[in-house]
Amino acid sequence: MDSSITILLLLAALAANLPFATNRVAGFIQVARKHFGWQALELVALYALIGGLAHLLETRDMPAQEQHWQFYVTTFALFLVAAFPGYVYRYFWRKPAH
Repeated sequence: MDSSITILLLLAALAANLPFATNRVAGFIQVARKHFGWQALELVALYALIGGLAHLLETRDMPAQEQHWQFYVTTFALFLVAAFPGYVYRYFWRKPAH
């Protein structure tokens, strides 16, 4: 496996868990409790960012392959699977602050 692919996969795993790691919306705006809607929006935005980075890395070496909706549904499902540890930590493992 090429080193750029390994780094991309590590970045994708980190990005998938990032929305559940902090109470800041988009990493900047501090809120008392971040609702799941904000986390879902951040998850979709980070998926698009990682997808753009992957497309950039692909076009750097060769012409990009045409992808259809099935590809995006599958990769988003894998992105959600990678987000599972952060979700479990946020909602099941961490004790709520009093």
